[in-house]
Amino acid sequence: MKRITEIYTYREMIFSLVKRDLKGRYKGSMLGFFWTFLNPLLQLAVYTMVFSTIMRSGVKDYYLFLFVTLIPWIFFSTSLSGGASCILAQQNMVKKIYFPREVLPISYVTSQFVNMLLSFIVIFAVLLLSGYALRIEAILCLPLVMTVEYVLALGFTMIMSAVTVYVRDMEYILGIFTMAWQFLTPVMYAIDQVPQEVRWIFRINPMTYVITAYRDILYYGNIPKLETLAFASVTGVVMLIAGWMIFSCLQRRFAEEL
Repeated sequence: MKRITEIYTYREMIFSLVKRDLKGRYKGSMLGFFWTFLNPLLQLAVYTMVFSTIMRSGVKDYYLFLFVTLIPWIFFSTSLSGGASCILAQQNMVKKIYFPREVLPISYVTSQFVNMLLSFIVIFAVLLLSGYALRIEAILCLPLVMTVEYVLALGFTMIMSAVTVYVRDMEYILGIFTMAWQFLTPVMYAIDQVPQEVRWIFRINPMTYVITAYRDILYYGNIPKLETLAFASVTGVVMLIAGWMIFSCLQRRFAEEL
């Protein structure tokens, strides 16, 4: 609790780092912050062309079937792969001034989360323009699913960012790891298409439940199953606690390793 209180004291630093990351992401580009909305629109256009004309999937409005889960997945994978180097990127600050080191992964994941929230404006607009009715009772579950994913991403990012200080190759390994993880998560297909003999792999994958919940809410307009939300919530809390403990142990020698 003392550590949490200390991090809360440094909340202005977290807000400042998040603001700097969001502003600096497209700094120097002609369209600037507009790329936050343009990126998902361009991705939607590509998937519409590919899966509507070239690779027909047989799923109604497959581009939406994929799009409503791809944006949350991008948030999660970017948090892991990019967040792995968030301590290394700020090594001068880590070595010279004191602040709770947890501030760095928290601010990085938060900036990615804000970017996902802005991308959801595009998702809602496309769903409405495509004639999909958004059920209020289903949409009310969306903040819970987003919170669970944020907690899960933060737990993993805290572990990876701490380990990468000691094992620099980790940030490159994670690029391959997250790509493999995406194919083992029902982002591009439904869980029902997975052969029964390998479905156990998907059951132990926490992102399976998160992605399924997003698709239930946005594509099917259904309230996610209670067991889906429960498993995802418990896994997210466990990962955050594990990430916090591992980060706390490894951060003691950050300055020496950097």
